[in-house]
Amino acid sequence: MPASQQTTDWLTREDAFAAFTTGPLMDFWRQREECELLGVDDIPVRFVRFHAPRHDRVILVSPGRIESYVKYAELAYDLFYCGFDVLIIDHRGQGRSGRMLSDTHRGHVVHFSDYVDDLERLWHQEIAPGPWRRRYALAHSMGGAITSLFLQRNPQAFDAVALCAPMFGIVLRLPEWVVRHILDWAEERPHIREGYAVGTGRWQALPFALNILTHSRQRYRRNLRFYADDPQLRVGGPTYHWVREGILAGEQVLAGAGAMQTPTLLVQAQDDRVVDNRAQDRYCALRAAAGHPCAGKTPLVIEGAYHEILFEKDAMRAKALHSIIDFFSTFDKS
Repeated sequence: MPASQQTTDWLTREDAFAAFTTGPLMDFWRQREECELLGVDDIPVRFVRFHAPRHDRVILVSPGRIESYVKYAELAYDLFYCGFDVLIIDHRGQGRSGRMLSDTHRGHVVHFSDYVDDLERLWHQEIAPGPWRRRYALAHSMGGAITSLFLQRNPQAFDAVALCAPMFGIVLRLPEWVVRHILDWAEERPHIREGYAVGTGRWQALPFALNILTHSRQRYRRNLRFYADDPQLRVGGPTYHWVREGILAGEQVLAGAGAMQTPTLLVQAQDDRVVDNRAQDRYCALRAAAGHPCAGKTPLVIEGAYHEILFEKDAMRAKALHSIIDFFSTFDKS
């Protein structure tokens, strides 16, 4: 059944957001199972799952940089009550998963492929042997790059994937040649390579007026409280090495885009200031040219949206979420 027939409050939830989050959402969150697996180099990787015996579909959610599954409770609630089991991973170096550096605020990874290997281990442990008739993936930002690289290795792992503002290119404040020169220079100096990239630092709470992630005051404040109340969740700016790995990962995604055959919906935030929408356009063009186009052939653009589409104001969030659920539901009929 299309999502439009299963949901009633997505367009009006912000009107009584506090009542929703302290009532139905809190009750739902208490049903979670929090689990752990060992990732690359024995780094503990945490994940959360929601299961109902009546569900024969599952969605694996892959969040963006610095995010934790704690932040994704509302999305898990909506997906679950649309008839999906839900698993959400905390990528290494963030959320409740293990860190690689003594300064836990630094956003860092040794190899971007470590994220992919972790996701692959979770898939083999939890998704592949599961009882579901259909398996889907939903990924945001950095999680979109991770999931895309995973699917280049395992094209049949999911029946379909939805990518929200995927990180196939990063918005850079300096000319690209300057950035690459700085990153190459830092890469040869370990004490700099693992330091905060220029212009970044430890986590700090920014006021809503300065944020470039969402127009939803209610959702922004709720998400900010997670980090303010639980220091374990805090991650600040990326290291120079992470930025380098992130850029290379985006290039790898685009290089392999033509071979990607997994049915894909790419949802783009029109006013994104974090990732480069041109890279997403390029990805869809490469897929189309290779004969494996994304749904609609071009990105589904959410007009006016900032980067965090699934945490945007009700109207923008609902448009994206309806499109994702309806896209997945087309595969339930086959």
